[in-house]
Amino acid sequence: MPQTLKLTEPAPGVAMVAFNRPEVANALSTEMGEELLLAWTELARRDDLRCVVLTGEGRHFQAGADLKERNGMTDEAWAAQHRVFEAMVRAQLSLPVPVIAAVNGAAMGGGCEMTLACDFAYASETARFGLPEVGLGIMPGLGGTQLLRRCAGERRAIELLTTGRPFTAAQALEYGVVNGVIAPEALMETVLGVAAEIAARAPLSVRALKRVVREGVSLDLAAAMEMELSAYNRLFKTADRREGVASFNEKRTPVFKGE
Repeated sequence: MPQTLKLTEPAPGVAMVAFNRPEVANALSTEMGEELLLAWTELARRDDLRCVVLTGEGRHFQAGADLKERNGMTDEAWAAQHRVFEAMVRAQLSLPVPVIAAVNGAAMGGGCEMTLACDFAYASETARFGLPEVGLGIMPGLGGTQLLRRCAGERRAIELLTTGRPFTAAQALEYGVVNGVIAPEALMETVLGVAAEIAARAPLSVRALKRVVREGVSLDLAAAMEMELSAYNRLFKTADRREGVASFNEKRTPVFKGE
């Protein structure tokens, strides 16, 4: 059993991964990085998985790297730890199903980067965000510079990164970092409702949609549309497509099997 994470399944096909070091604002330790890497790897293997929710236990989402653990680290130890974190975030990004962040509190440094690495996010009204690494003599190293630029634009990203300035949930919505700002007491209900909505859709379609949108970003329009068409042509031959059309005409809820 993981010591720094809480892993649950609040609904069929929906997995929840919660940072579980509330006594230190869910700071990212080496152990947590290793446990996240294992969790993402195991979830990626599950054919029954439909959606993942990432959140934090207690009042915080995740306050970035554990600086007490890092205090006095040799350069070699620091590099070794960061290799774990790099593998961890790559494993998160490569999950074949949508990952939704439910940002219930502070999401700073690595916590902000892991929010950006989710496919989309909702935040509590009390959440705060930031990439303050410039004030520590480093910079984001888990995709933060590139992921922030993609959602907030180049000018806003450079402003936030070079000042290290924190920003509110309302600003995160304005910048495209989150998709919605929710009252604290309604955050998890809202996110789990969205996750259940995704879980009820055709799973092969959901996985294809995530892959085409993500991978199409690096292609020119013609190549991206060819990739979309290739995925479409595979989907219309599936049993789930036949079930979807049949259920529509029979006025009933579809039963998708991922086939």
